Formats: sequence, C-alpha cells, structure tokens
Amino acid sequence: MEILKKILKVVISISVLIGIWQLAVMSGRYQTSLLPPPAKVFKGMSELIKDGTLFTHFKVSLTRFFIGYLSAIIAGVILGLFLGWNKRIWSFVEPIVQVLRPVSPIAWFPFIVLWFGIGDAPAIAIIFIAGFYPILLSTVSGVGNVDGIYLKVADNFGIRQPQMLFKIVLPAAFPLIANGLHIALGSAWVFLVAGEMVGAQSGLGYLIIDARNSLRSDLVLAGIIFIGVLGLLLDRLIRLLESSIEKQWGISQRRGN
Repeated sequence: MEILKKILKVVISISVLIGIWQLAVMSGRYQTSLLPPPAKVFKGMSELIKDGTLFTHFKVSLTRFFIGYLSAIIAGVILGLFLGWNKRIWSFVEPIVQVLRPVSPIAWFPFIVLWFGIGDAPAIAIIFIAGFYPILLSTVSGVGNVDGIYLKVADNFGIRQPQMLFKIVLPAAFPLIANGLHIALGSAWVFLVAGEMVGAQSGLGYLIIDARNSLRSDLVLAGIIFIGVLGLLLDRLIRLLESSIEKQWGISQRRGN
C-alpha cells in the first residue's frame, strides 16, 4: 500500500510538471524551436531509444562514471581513515585540501587533456576529482567523531592496527561517510556530463551538445530528462547499498535504539 502511495505521488508530480510545461508552450511566448512541446520531446526520446543511440551513450557515460566514482571512494575512504586517525598529519594536509577543494574540476580540464589525452581518461579524471573531496572530508570527520568507548573496548580486547581502523573505526564512521557518498555522487554525475560536453565524442553530455549543434531542441530536452532520471536511479542504488552495509554492521539497529 505504501509503495502504491509513493507511485501515485510520483505520477501526480510528473503530470503537474508536464501540464505546466504544456501550458508554457500554449501561451505562445516561446517558439517551439526554443521550447518544444512535451509530445515532440517524447517523440525524440522514442527516436533515441529505437535507433540505439541512447543506450550507446548510456553505456559510455555509466562506464566512465563508475570507474571514476569507485576510484574516488577507494582513495577517499582509505586516505580519509589514515588522515582522520593521524590528526597531526591532517593538520598539515587540511589547508592544501581546503585550497584545492573549491576549484571546479572543469578548471583542471586543460591540464587533464595534456596529461591524459583525449578519450575516456579526461572524463574519468574529472569524475574522480569531483567525488574525491566530499568523500575524503566526510571520512575524516566521521573518524574524528567516533565514540571513544568503541576505541577503549577494542583496545581492551587487544585489537590493533590496521584491524582497528577497518573493523571498528570504519563501521562507526560510516553514517557520516554515507553523507559524503551522496554528495560525491551528485557532484560526480554533474561534472561527468559537463566534462562530456567539453571534450568527449560520446556520452550523455556529448548527446546534448550534438543535438544543440543539429538545432534539435527536442533531443536536447530529451537528453536532459534522461540525465535526470539516470541520476535519480543512481542515487536510489547507492541508498540501497548503504542500507545493506548498515544492516550488515548493525548500524540501523543502533540508530533505532
């Protein structure tokens, strides 16, 4: 019953959005070349699906995304655990991180192209940069907020490094790390599309630029819709994985208590 209510809310929300969109088109304030009607965009979406173009771009973008995002998770969590545990080292590293963190990954693109050339590597590097800093900072923060009782109990049982970090500290810090994973996911997905618009010959970002150059505003909007839907699905996927990990480590039970 709860699932049906959620589905009904989604249907109503989408219907209202499409209705507003159609009213904006019918108002006559915008030419159809600037704001195509929903029916035309849906036809363009069907066209991309039928000729296989959409799935080709999906495959390319998702491959780049998962390589870059998973690399950012591995590097961010491992380095975050080390730096969060070693606060003296972190005090020297933090100023560097705080200077580099606000720099847009796209700003690095000229150097990335020079270092990695043209192809998948630049997009993967941009995704890595976009996802790395949120994960690193959330991991460091999570380690710093671990309850000291856990550490004392582990010490009494004779647990030493690296088991202490990965068996005690990591599960305890995971709720904060999970927040970083969500932020990193959204940031990485946004900059993947931006990176593909700048220097790629395939992917969802390239699909939008190619449609713009062909004066196909319907395909531009279709690409935007596909990017949003796929980003939503990725967010739901990461939530399911986090819930599974939390249940395995007993985090959800501790929260409930």
